[in-house]
Amino acid sequence: MIDLSKYREDFPILKRKISEHDLIFFDNAATTQKPNQVIDTVADYYRNYNSNIHRSVYTLGNESEKIYEESKELVKEFINASSYEEVIYTSGTTESLNFAARILEQDVTEGDEIILTYMEHHANIIPWQQLAKRKNLVLKYLELDEEGRISIEQLKEFITDKTKIVSMCHASNVLGNVNPVYEIGDLLKDKDIYFVVDAAQSVPHLKIDVQKMNCDFLAFSAHKMCGPTGIGVLYGKKQLLEKFDPVEFGGGMIGIVEDNSATWAILPDKFEAGTPLLAQAAGLGAAIKYLDSIGLENIEKYTKELTEYMYSELSKIDNIEIYGTKNIEERVSLITFNLVGVHPHDLTSFLDEKGICIRAGHQCTQPLLGKLGTYSVARASLYLYNTKEEIDFFIQTLKETKEFFDNEF
Repeated sequence: MIDLSKYREDFPILKRKISEHDLIFFDNAATTQKPNQVIDTVADYYRNYNSNIHRSVYTLGNESEKIYEESKELVKEFINASSYEEVIYTSGTTESLNFAARILEQDVTEGDEIILTYMEHHANIIPWQQLAKRKNLVLKYLELDEEGRISIEQLKEFITDKTKIVSMCHASNVLGNVNPVYEIGDLLKDKDIYFVVDAAQSVPHLKIDVQKMNCDFLAFSAHKMCGPTGIGVLYGKKQLLEKFDPVEFGGGMIGIVEDNSATWAILPDKFEAGTPLLAQAAGLGAAIKYLDSIGLENIEKYTKELTEYMYSELSKIDNIEIYGTKNIEERVSLITFNLVGVHPHDLTSFLDEKGICIRAGHQCTQPLLGKLGTYSVARASLYLYNTKEEIDFFIQTLKETKEFFDNEF
């Protein structure tokens, strides 16, 4: 196993105690912890560079603008966009997907079809539901097999001359399954269909190449990849961003404003109304530098090894149901499960008493949980600072919790 243990020292929160136990943070699919390199960068921005950008003809403003533009270049390289003009900053994946829906609203007509999957986060369902209501569109959902996988063949069957948008997650936040988005992008490349990808769960673990993926839009959040909260990315192909009108209006995104008309700024400013996310952008840039210094390929290999070990140990527990594919190579580093007879909220409360953080509930995927025949699940998700020893303690605590409930009820 690759040893990434030295990087734990970069995360000050891991020194915390919860109920006199060492903090074990297994809720990384919800948000990741922040290394000193990111925390210090954000603090340094506020201490030494804080100022607004655009039309600032003084030193501080110019320095702040340089930091902002450098972060865009780092994002561009991180996802292999063709230009920084294709990188739009938003508040996070949710806003990015809402932006994509509102942008594409300009090119749909009544009766057009949108294809989703049943594994989507609500953030990749509701914006399309609302668009469908406003424009009288048709929603279709790709079914899942017994391990939660979609079928390319079914997608081919779903596509008609009315199909306008295909939107799906790269990796499921519940199943962990990685969807074949590169293959789907290739399938759609010669069709008049927009391809939107929710990459919130994949970007922290997998090297992304938007040009190879051939997606029209791709969304992700900084806080799930060691960056700050409050900033996300919407990648969009330059020719599309040039074609469509902006969907938010105000300062920063205009060219010329007259009494009854306005023109728009050049990309990417055209889609970024108001004061930019300056300190957050500095933090995102620092997060990318940090992950690059470790190597995403090393993070992927390490977290897959941890996931394989956790999956194996969980599978040994009686009366446990684990969701998603059994093939670790086809999932990101999260495992969702239920212990028969133990409500997920009760389970997480017991784990919390031992300093272990996992997530319980519907995970913002109620249509998926309906397909799984449940209304609540427990999810443990791993990242680069987790260890095999933490998994051992987690498994031991799970067994103790199960034994308590078996004896009590």
